[in-house]
Amino acid sequence: MAFLLRHKLVIGATLSAIVIALLIVVGGSKSKEKAPAAAPPPANVEVAQVALQNVPIYSEWIGSLDGMVNAEIRAQVTGYLLRQSYKEGSFVRKGQLLFEIDPRPFQAALDQAKGDLARAQAQLAQANSQLLQAQAQLAQAEANQVKAQLDADRYTPLAKEKAVTAQELDNAVQANIAAKAQVKAANAGVETAKSAIVAANAAVEASRATVKTAELNLSFTKITSPIDGVAGIAQAQVGNLIQPNGGALTTVSTLDPIKAYFTLSEQEYLAYTRRDSIQKKWGAGASGLELELVLADGSTFPQKGKFFVADRQVDQKTGSIRLAGTFPNPGNTLRPGQYARVRAITSMKEGALLVPQRAVTELQGSYRVAVVGNDNKVNIRPVKVGPRVGSMWVIEDGLKPDERVVAEGTQKVRAEVTVNPIPFK
Repeated sequence: MAFLLRHKLVIGATLSAIVIALLIVVGGSKSKEKAPAAAPPPANVEVAQVALQNVPIYSEWIGSLDGMVNAEIRAQVTGYLLRQSYKEGSFVRKGQLLFEIDPRPFQAALDQAKGDLARAQAQLAQANSQLLQAQAQLAQAEANQVKAQLDADRYTPLAKEKAVTAQELDNAVQANIAAKAQVKAANAGVETAKSAIVAANAAVEASRATVKTAELNLSFTKITSPIDGVAGIAQAQVGNLIQPNGGALTTVSTLDPIKAYFTLSEQEYLAYTRRDSIQKKWGAGASGLELELVLADGSTFPQKGKFFVADRQVDQKTGSIRLAGTFPNPGNTLRPGQYARVRAITSMKEGALLVPQRAVTELQGSYRVAVVGNDNKVNIRPVKVGPRVGSMWVIEDGLKPDERVVAEGTQKVRAEVTVNPIPFK
């Protein structure tokens, strides 16, 4: 009995201990659930101060590039293309051979023209010889006529005195008349010879012109570059029949400097020309306006350009005027046809408020920034934005100088949230 009693007491004590332990655990769990959660630390955000400074205002226009000089290489004679003598896309020099057309037909035409010229020159020499003969005959006829005239003059008074017979006088007069006829015929022979010389001279000049034309056509079989520049891809192949009206064989462009075309609206152009500070920079041939070139990948071309020329007229269909600038292009990096944006400083804004572009967020056409106050609390504030200047944005309204705005981490903040500001890098 004593053993059973002790056994019951041990079991009861054990159960009591287990119950107490369970109560302690449950109580501890409840106490932990009732303890308040610790507040998260403020989010780290990078802030930048609103800067106050004078900034240049850029205007930007859509443009395209073109060679300073673009020479279309065309054939001037018809013939079969014999060879291509340049490497496509390479730099060629003025006078360098690009293409050659089969010269044999033109060489044959030149040889024939030279033969015709030789014949014409021979005919001219013959005409000159005939003229000399005609002039000699004329001189002889004139001498005979002078003698006949003297005989007639001498016999006339002698016949009156019966010193000579009437028959002798009549013979002298008839001889004088015949001599005069011979002079007249000799003069006609001289004139005929002179006419033959004129015709022969004309034939010689025509033959010389034909020779020059044949020589020129033969020279046209060698097609050379008229300028220094980069030659494009050939548009004809060896063996093709080339004709003068068959289109360009290739194009050679001067690329350094390279030209950039862009357009301004008529109102914009008038506004720029009326400003005193840049009035003289937009005239034809002016070069004072410095230009920058933004390429298709968003990078800025390192070489600065200058204003080159404004077109003579405004396009009546679009109401815009075409302008051009030139840019140094060492190494011919830029090529005609490339898309680019041309920009230039067109005004200066005094006392502009600037913030990093990353600090400005757009929502349904409105803009806002997160302003961090002295207590490090965030205030979401709407702003009116102006032009962009590099990586900065001009704020027209909504901010004050030296205020702090969130430039990195805007997605982490909301109104009245406390943040841990660190300087924007």
